[in-house]
Amino acid sequence: MKRMDQINVIPFIDVMLVLLAIVLTTATFIVEGRLPIRLPVADAQPASAETPPIEIAIDAEGRLFWAGEGLGAGPTGLASLEPRLAVLGTNTPFVLRVDAQARFEAFVGVIDLLKAKGLERVSILTRRS
Repeated sequence: MKRMDQINVIPFIDVMLVLLAIVLTTATFIVEGRLPIRLPVADAQPASAETPPIEIAIDAEGRLFWAGEGLGAGPTGLASLEPRLAVLGTNTPFVLRVDAQARFEAFVGVIDLLKAKGLERVSILTRRS
């Protein structure tokens, strides 16, 4: 029989490295969000209120509405929407309300038109289930 006068420490080192990785990973999550930071006080007034967002709505039949005013459906509605968008600045906020039963084509048409005009501040309204 062969005599064992050495201890193999490689499995022990592997286990210790795994434990070290676990401890370091969990330690970063524990510290996060618990730093005692006091924010400075500013005397300046808050920035002026932004312009209110313009509402664009699409009903179940695909008709477009600009702030409650009907523009028509399909290409006619998009053609009526285009000159209204052309005069707005690129920083204008929009709220897009789309009926759940509306065709996706109408939604994509409005988004494409907004994107083509460089208007990217769009919020899409949904409701909680």
